[in-house]
Order: sequence, then structure tokens, then C-alpha cells
Amino acid sequence: MLRTMTLNKAIGYAVLAMICIASLLPIWMAFKTAITFPSDVFASADRLWLDRLTFGNFPRVLGLPSSVEPPANSGQPINFMIALRNSVIYTGLLVTGQLFFSSLAAYAFARLRFPGRDTLFYMIIAATMIPSIVLFIPNFVLVRQLGLLNTFAGMVAPSILMLPFAVFFLRQFFLTTPKELEEAARLDGLNWFQVYWHIALPLQRGPMATLAILLSIQAWNDFFWPFLVGQGESVQVMAVALANFQSQAGQGQPDWTGLMAAVMLSIIPVLFLLIFFGRRIVESLQTSGMK
Repeated sequence: MLRTMTLNKAIGYAVLAMICIASLLPIWMAFKTAITFPSDVFASADRLWLDRLTFGNFPRVLGLPSSVEPPANSGQPINFMIALRNSVIYTGLLVTGQLFFSSLAAYAFARLRFPGRDTLFYMIIAATMIPSIVLFIPNFVLVRQLGLLNTFAGMVAPSILMLPFAVFFLRQFFLTTPKELEEAARLDGLNWFQVYWHIALPLQRGPMATLAILLSIQAWNDFFWPFLVGQGESVQVMAVALANFQSQAGQGQPDWTGLMAAVMLSIIPVLFLLIFFGRRIVESLQTSGMK
């Protein structure tokens, strides 16, 4: 029996190791290309290591002085420093607004009693079945008529106020909040918003952090809508900048080293986000379990 358990554990670890290798290999290849000299990119394409490497591609795509010269077919330079800043602003605005307004709506559906509450909630849930692609044209027409093209306001306007999935997700957790705490707060003179802000919301730090991760990754990777309304360099996000950088080569080969360096730069904020919020999720769940 012990030998069987040891064999099963070894097989399990081997399968997990294969999955990890398969998941990390594309990231390693992108990083390897990012630290390759442009003249060596095709010569080292079939190897997992490099004979010589350079980190000069990173300052080059950020618009900083670099010892690495771009290849002749690289096209016009794109300042990825500005694109990275724009992605941070766009993601921060969108996620902050979605978390705040969606949690407000979710708490209202979970605790308040008003006519048509359930019907309105079911309508919001039904909105998740509407393909987002059908909303792009009316949203674009509205943003253009408001004069918000090439502005952060126009980029976040269609979805900053509410996300149906976020409302549904948070409502299920707000329903588990002990009513005794809310009733005691109401007896102490707190209004419903104060109860939400000081009692209900702090108790749901874990779900809020989980939702923040999901929304941040989604916003960070948004391409089509920012591509439609945010083509200007002052609001161009990383996903759009990467596509424009690759398309400059036309029928030729793009600047693979610069492109992969920019891709790695776009991955770094997501990694920090997962590390930071992942720890907060564990701490929140441990605190909730002790209580």
C-alpha cells in the first residue's frame, strides 16, 4: 500500500512538472528572444539557451538610450513607456470603478428590499448572455458623438459603472454576511451606505481581491475597444501598441527582439498583481476561518 501511494505521488508530481514546463516554456522563449541580439534572433531560434545575451532591447523599446541598434525593418519607434503608463491608468480606472459600483449594486440586491428587485437582478444576469461584440458599434457612435475619442473617459465609459458578472459574484458573498452585524450597526445609527462601507465590504476582502485580479487581467488585455477609441499615442495601451509595432513590418519580418521585450514588459505588472493579491486572498481566507 505504501509503495502504491509513493508511486502515485511520483506520477502526480511528474504530471505537474510536465504541465509547469509546458506552461512556462512559451514565457521563457519570449524572454530568451527579448535578451537576444537582433542579428542572432534566427540563428538561436531552435535553442533554449544563448551564447551571448543583452538587455539592451528593454531600454530601446522604452525610448531610453541603448547600446543595441534596431534592425532595418523595425519601422517607426513606438514609445512603450507611454503605452505602459496608459495601460496602468486604463486598468486602474476601469477596475476601481467596476469594483466600487458593482459592489454597491451587489449589496443593494443582497440586503435592500425595493419593488422589482428580483426582476431587475434577473435582467442584469440576462445581460451576460449578450455578446459584447454587438455593443461595440452603438457604444462607439455614442462616444464619438460625445467627443470622447482618444480620451480615457471614452475608453472606460461603456463598462466602468457596472459588470453583470461582478454584481452576481459579489451578491452571493454579501448574502453570507451576518445580518446581526448589520442590524447592530443600524441600531447604532449607521445608514445603509455606512453599513456597506464599514461592515459588509471589509468582510469580503477575499472575494474583492479575487474579482480585482480577474477584472485587472481582463482590462490589461483589452484590445478591440481601446483600438477603436484610443489610437492616439497619449492614450494608446500596451495591447494596441504591440499590435501597431508588429504591423509596421508589413510583409517582412517584424523586430522580434523588440516585440518580445515589450511583451515581457507587459507581463511584469500582471505578475506583481498576482503576487500581491494572491497573498491578500490567503490572508483574508485565514482570517475569516479563525473568526
